Amino acid sequence: MTGLPFTVYASDYDEDLALPLKPRELARFLSRKKAEAVAHKYSNAIIIAADTFIVFKEMLLGKPRTDKEAGQMLSMLNGKAHSVITGFTILDSSDGKTVSRSVETKVYFRKLSNEEIITYVGSKEPLDKAGAYAVQGLGAVFIKKIEGDFFNVMGLPLCALTECLKEFGIQVLSQDL
Repeated sequence: MTGLPFTVYASDYDEDLALPLKPRELARFLSRKKAEAVAHKYSNAIIIAADTFIVFKEMLLGKPRTDKEAGQMLSMLNGKAHSVITGFTILDSSDGKTVSRSVETKVYFRKLSNEEIITYVGSKEPLDKAGAYAVQGLGAVFIKKIEGDFFNVMGLPLCALTECLKEFGIQVLSQDL
């Protein structure tokens, strides 16, 4: 969406949501570790890494590993509000300059029927999504209201990210693109 050229490289950093950090701090920490895990492979690159999870009643929800876990997460969120937190890190591998930020967005689910939850879990879409839903997919029909950055709910808060990229001399809306 930004028009910036990029290559996706998966980090092998093993995320641990149980670390004793506050949610926004944890999101920044995990994104930084992911960026650092990739940076050694590139000598002159801008690395962007992110980590997204859900906070509901002080519980952190990552990606469900099974259909049963996905159903439990969706039942928990059913008819209620929760926060989506994304931490992102920008790291310049040529000089080590690093900036980490976090963004929080509040999402309100409408009341879902058991049939809707079962059918959605059966679609397999929830299995690789924090909180067991995809705002950019079928999960969009569950969302009654969003307060904050929609793109954060997708996993990358573009407004905050592009503002931080300016600190690295990268302008998204520039005549040089």
